[in-house]
Amino acid sequence: MARPPSRFLKFTVSIIVGLALLAATHSLWLTALGRLLVCDDGPAHADIAVVLAGDYSGHRILRAAQLVEQGYVPAVLVSGPHMLYGLYECDLAIPFAVKHGSPESWFIREPHEALSTRAEAAAILPDLRRRGVHRFLLVTSNYHTARAARLFRAAGRDFDIRVVSAPDDWFNPGDWWRNREGQKVFFMEWCKTVASALGM
Repeated sequence: MARPPSRFLKFTVSIIVGLALLAATHSLWLTALGRLLVCDDGPAHADIAVVLAGDYSGHRILRAAQLVEQGYVPAVLVSGPHMLYGLYECDLAIPFAVKHGSPESWFIREPHEALSTRAEAAAILPDLRRRGVHRFLLVTSNYHTARAARLFRAAGRDFDIRVVSAPDDWFNPGDWWRNREGQKVFFMEWCKTVASALGM
């Protein structure tokens, strides 16, 4: 009479089968984890667009310029912390957009000292209230949209906020794990997402 398999053997087989399933379906669950970082409401008519800092490729401000060109907003508020060689980021981003064909009159400088998205919301929202803004388009990189949306909506419950995603050179929810820079973006954004959920 054969002896039944031991608990250890059953456990080992279960682990092997589980790992095999994870490997076989990795593109599905890695894509799902990538998509959790993204929130894109799409553009709609609003009082202004707000471009968040932290994109050194220029995709965010160029996406915002498209929104003006397409008639969704009349102007763009450009967030700019004081962090790059003694300059405010907005003072670099706006000339970049102008170089790419947008009139400088479309853009409003928003220099500040914020070093996080939460602090950025605290710096920007009071100025939007002073300007009489009720509805704005929040423009940021795709991987940053979900966290930025949560933080700005929590801090600005009196605003109607729509999030508009800008592309990123390295992060695509469907294949971020295929390049090292995409892996770094994914890891850092998830770390910041967890820290943000903990109130850090």
